[in-house]
Formats: sequence, structure tokens, C-alpha cells
Amino acid sequence: MNLHEFQAKRLFTDYGIPVPQGHIVTSVAEAREVARLPADEKGWVVKAQIHSGGRGKGGGVKMVEEPSKLEDTARELLGINLVTPQTGPAGLPVDKLLIEPPCDIDRELYLGALIDRGQSQLTFMASSMGGMDIEKVAAENPEKILQVAVDPVVGLQPYQCRELAFGLELSGGQIKDLTTIMMGLYRLFLEKDLSLVEINPLVVTRQGALMALDAKINLDDSALFRHKDMEELRDPMQEDPIEHKAQQFDLNYVTLDGNIGCMVNGAGLAMATMDVIKLNGGEPANFLDVGGGSDASRVKEAFKLILSSPTLEAILVNIFGGIVRCDEIAEGIIAAVREVGVTIPVVVRLEGTNVDQGKALLNESGLAIIAADNLNDAAQKAVAAVA
Repeated sequence: MNLHEFQAKRLFTDYGIPVPQGHIVTSVAEAREVARLPADEKGWVVKAQIHSGGRGKGGGVKMVEEPSKLEDTARELLGINLVTPQTGPAGLPVDKLLIEPPCDIDRELYLGALIDRGQSQLTFMASSMGGMDIEKVAAENPEKILQVAVDPVVGLQPYQCRELAFGLELSGGQIKDLTTIMMGLYRLFLEKDLSLVEINPLVVTRQGALMALDAKINLDDSALFRHKDMEELRDPMQEDPIEHKAQQFDLNYVTLDGNIGCMVNGAGLAMATMDVIKLNGGEPANFLDVGGGSDASRVKEAFKLILSSPTLEAILVNIFGGIVRCDEIAEGIIAAVREVGVTIPVVVRLEGTNVDQGKALLNESGLAIIAADNLNDAAQKAVAAVA
């Protein structure tokens, strides 16, 4: 789950990480009230709040030098779909703005933390080339990426913070400030079960202070049951509507660009199914894991999710009946096809518990369902159906 910048900065404040003192507004009237407050002589920075990077490149970050123009800027941004290099052509809706005083910047740095699954450790990354895409820095100037891995037994140590500070060419009190920021980020990461936190840029002001000018936080969805307060910060308007609906039924769904819908039980089997579709010249329209304990009602809801894709031309159902029985899956498929009125080809491959009963139900349903003997056969028939 992603947080907005203003939400992340509120968490930063709770953990002793310095951020600009901003105002969040959701209407032109609220922006008008901010314009009446005492302002820096350089004006305000207005930042559209969406779950995407590259907002500045898309026109979502604007400098307003005169308070009288703050209202017009809010009117210009609120209600639009902001398109950035990371959103795709549809963009994301802007219904909140963060208004902050400008910062007197001397240097821009990058600081982030994430789980390095290769080392099974939390890793801090830093770079002197802040303010730009860290992926671009890693590709073009990998020597500028500094890393320290945190031993999960002993935790983040001050000497590791100093190591990054020296690598970033910080000095004096800045070294202590970076240590404070990193220790705060480490506590935040552990206590809130984050999967990623980034400050880009972490700026050094002309007065020599460090400040988080931007903030990005991703939470581990699997740990949200421990953080109901954090789950309340979710913004469904920033998520794919189909993926959000899938979450309501505890289904794992990811929208893709192809035309063959996939319904599979098990994440590994779902990945393999998409691979086999690609191997046979097709393009999957989604990733969908209905889970190991699916019943007929969950299968029906899964079918409805798949059918909401505008690019869909066929559906491939690949079920291995271990915990869930094939006859129950067959009942869900039949109910979904009848209720929704499916008019596109449906290819079904069943294997496992009660497979013969499941196949019999499909054959006796009177519906135009294409049976397959194995996964490769199913993929070939699905690809042929959309050719």
C-alpha cells in the first residue's frame, strides 16, 4: 500500500525527521485560506498529491511567488488527471494539494531503505545525486550509489550512518543530523512494517541543515492487519479500480495489457500460466490468484473481475484441485458464465481432486466451454481462440 507525500511526511515528523511545514488542501476555498497566512517572501510550492513519481515533469509541482495566485494554481490542479512518466496515459486524479514554503537548497541528496531479498536484510541506499530518478543514477552512475546492509540481530549502528555521511561528503553537525534521520527511518521501517521508504531529495540547505523535501512510503500489504490505523490512509482513487475491488474479495489481481484473461489458484501456478501463454504467442490480460481455498462464490467474483478488462478476448482457467475441489471450481465457472453472460471463449484446464466430476459438470452445462487436457494445450487453445 502506498502513502501520499503529505501522509509520509506526517509519519516522518513523528519519528524526528525534519520536513517543511506544509498545508494540505482539497478545495480552492482552502487554498484561499492558506494564501491569507504569513508566507515566505519567495512564495509557496504547490505539489499535487498522487501516488506517482515524476510529478514535476508532469506539471504537478508549481512555484507560486504571489499569494494572490495561490487560488488560481489550486483551481488549475484540483480535479485534473495528472499524467507523469510513471502513471501511463490515463494519469491519476488530483484531489489534494500540499502547499509548502520553498526551501533554500544548497545540495540535493538521495536516501532510501528497502528489503534486499538477496541478502535477507534491510539495506540503506544513499547518493549524492539526489533530485533525479534513482534508477537512472544506478544505470548511468552506479558508483554514486552507496549502500549499507543492516544486520537484523544488532540493528542499524551509528557507524553505518557515519559511513554514508562521509560518502555523501557531509561534515560537522550534518553527520549527526543524518544519523538522527537514518535512525528515525529505521524505527519507522520496523514499527510500521514498511517495504520501502525514500527521501528524494534529502536537501542540505544553505544554512547547513538537512531536510526531507519529498517522502515516499510503501507498506507491506501482508502486515496491514497489524496496522489498522495505517490501512485507513489508503486512497482507493489512486489505485486500479479492478485491483481495488479484488482486494475486497481477498483476491490477488494485477491488471496487464494483454487479451487473454487468467484465473488460476496459486501464485506460482499463475506465473507459470502467464509464461506458457507468452511461450505460445499470446498476451495475458491479468494476473489472478483465486487462492487455495476458493469456493464457487469466489470463482464467480473472480470471473467478474476478469471480464471488466476492456481488452479481453478469451479466458483461460487453470485450476489444480488440491485444497479446493475441481467440482466446486466447475460450479463457480458455470454460475459465472451464466450470470454474467460470457460471450467470449472460455478455455478450462482442471486437474486434481474430483477432476472427473468437475469435467462432467462442465460438459453437461450446455455452455460453450473449451476443455483442455493440460496447461500447454489450454494455452494453445486460448491463443488460437483470439487469433
